[in-house]
Amino acid sequence: MITIALAKGRLADKALDLLEQMGIDCEEVRKDTRKLIFTARDGSVRFIMVKPSDVPAYVEYGTADIGIAGKDTLLEEGRPLYEMLDLKFGKCRLAVAGFENMNESSISNSIIRVATKYPNIARKFFADRGQSVEIIRLNGSVELGPLTGLSDVIVDIVESGRTLKENGLVVLEEICPVSARLVVNQVSLKTKHDEIRRIIDSLKRLVEGKNDDSDN
Repeated sequence: MITIALAKGRLADKALDLLEQMGIDCEEVRKDTRKLIFTARDGSVRFIMVKPSDVPAYVEYGTADIGIAGKDTLLEEGRPLYEMLDLKFGKCRLAVAGFENMNESSISNSIIRVATKYPNIARKFFADRGQSVEIIRLNGSVELGPLTGLSDVIVDIVESGRTLKENGLVVLEEICPVSARLVVNQVSLKTKHDEIRRIIDSLKRLVEGKNDDSDN
């Protein structure tokens, strides 16, 4: 049996779409229920539904053989996993944002306060630039940081940019693109290599096929 950890929410829905297309029974997972563990009827696959930020932990410790999570989550957690496939959905970007007059020179010439849900990513990004920062971890709307004077800038996920625009903020610098990734436990890749490889190869064909269709 292969155990797959899925991040609750939109990423799980998209992942289940792909898994169903490759023939995996996901009927039980689709039901409106509070259950957190599901098994396909043929017993070949088990699903565990977890908080997005917990996916890397379940995979690292071998509770799950495979996990599907956003690149932002993987970078923030920094756990020793094999990232095997970019699934090409859940696309957005991690960026530094703030008021438009907070230009690059003002960012780089002083110690700035950064509000974010991603303290590890933010700290590394600014450290790589030789910039001293004070990280303020927030769990809610980080856009409030600059608006209330709590922080100079934010580091956050940006999709359409509408929320930033409506609050008078702009993207100052892009950190990296983000999308859903398939990760594998290092031991599982050896002990269940054939089964995991079949899943990866099937998903890769589906993802590449969708991309080819979108290009036409």
